Amino acid sequence: MQEDILINWSPQETRVAVVEGGVLQELHVERSLERGLVGNVYLGKVARVLPGMQSAFIDIGLERAAFLHVADVWHAPSEGETLSVARHLASQIPIEKQIFEGQSLVVQVIKDPIGSKGARLSTQISIAGRMLVFLPQDDHIGVSQKIPSEQRDALRKRLQSLVGDEGGGFILRTNAEDASEQALSDDIAYLRKAGKRIRDAATRLPPKSLLHQDLNLLHRVLRDLVGERTHSIWVDSLEQFQLLQTFGSEFMPAAAQKLQHYKGERPIFDLHSVDEDIAKALGRRVDLKSGGYLIVDQTEALTTVDVNTGAFVGARNFDDTIFKTNLEAAQAIARQLRLRNLGGIVVVDFIDMEREEHREAVLSEIRKQLSRDRVKTMCGGFSQLGLVEMTRKRTRESLAHMLCEPCLTCQGKGIVKTARSVAYDIFREILREARQFNPKEFRVVASPKVIELFLDEESQHLAGLSEFIGKPVSLQSESSMGQEQYDIVLL
Repeated sequence: MQEDILINWSPQETRVAVVEGGVLQELHVERSLERGLVGNVYLGKVARVLPGMQSAFIDIGLERAAFLHVADVWHAPSEGETLSVARHLASQIPIEKQIFEGQSLVVQVIKDPIGSKGARLSTQISIAGRMLVFLPQDDHIGVSQKIPSEQRDALRKRLQSLVGDEGGGFILRTNAEDASEQALSDDIAYLRKAGKRIRDAATRLPPKSLLHQDLNLLHRVLRDLVGERTHSIWVDSLEQFQLLQTFGSEFMPAAAQKLQHYKGERPIFDLHSVDEDIAKALGRRVDLKSGGYLIVDQTEALTTVDVNTGAFVGARNFDDTIFKTNLEAAQAIARQLRLRNLGGIVVVDFIDMEREEHREAVLSEIRKQLSRDRVKTMCGGFSQLGLVEMTRKRTRESLAHMLCEPCLTCQGKGIVKTARSVAYDIFREILREARQFNPKEFRVVASPKVIELFLDEESQHLAGLSEFIGKPVSLQSESSMGQEQYDIVLL
């Protein structure tokens, strides 16, 4: 199935929607104020060398000088040396013998500034691509340790043949395990051009200049999202459309040919009800066309998906009803994983099916749908408890974590104590305070619902408490307080 990519751009936020058959499948969001500095390459100027700390402060044009430790000073391996040995030997050479004040140095940010601390730097430059990482100062060909060891040698030889003798090192990332030779060759060409840009900029720009910035979301669309199935890329900003054309024609000409400027009067995301789908993707319940529904719960450790028949009674018998609901749920679950960008462990509780062929058909359907996901996923079979476990690689924050924050009232629990439970907590707290202090009066400040309960159904108990402790208890309603919040003021 072909896909279209819709780009909604504004100065503060870029949103990218991947739509297949008129249905939203993926959403990517980047906000300008939340972009970090990690990956940026600068021509820095050594401001101070601190032999006692074996570190140096480098001025890269930011508010605070950045920090370079001797362990992060790059030393090219000699013939026969491994990378780890070279790094160890470099860290043994005092930093004052490797760099000096006033020196211009090409550096890369490896850790963002935090609080009063400046950014942390390295002199080893690495440029991330879609499937590879380029090391311009090295000639090492590596493969991610997360790829099974039995596959690494074959992948390393394959990459070596594509890299040739032009120089520079490459590391193959996990998502390139099954990549085609054309895709790898395109990534190599893009990374070498980026490396040449950095070298050229370092010779002509003054110190404290930015030489390279990791691609923003707008440019990563061409690098990471465009594939053979991509039919068109619509951009609703003329300025960004022209920038993407320039970038694409230099680095990714095939992808650039699919760019189109959207000139419609309606917002681009209204074309396929994208905003409506985003709102639904932030909820727990996902309704199925048949009348069934999913309940999706995301926790720190894993995500659970519960499948329910709901109002679906359309099939001839109950077994068929269950099977058709599960089949539709399998398609919806694969879409929700992509749309919500849920990573880690996912456990699905399908409705119990008696027949083995039904279970196999449901598994086959969900695996088929997951195969369209650009993020690596693995799906097991049904467990003894009738659950299906799967894993999906974590690539970025989930949609909910990106767009939402925990509720200030329930602190992310999803539930709050009833007004009566809070009222009884207040009774116990007043008793506790009365044993320790001797004020003239206790004043309860709480939410309107709790105060209303004290004035009505719990008024007799409140009067009894006041009589028991021998002190008056006054009430104050505070509309800004959540239901579980309260203060007991001693007057």
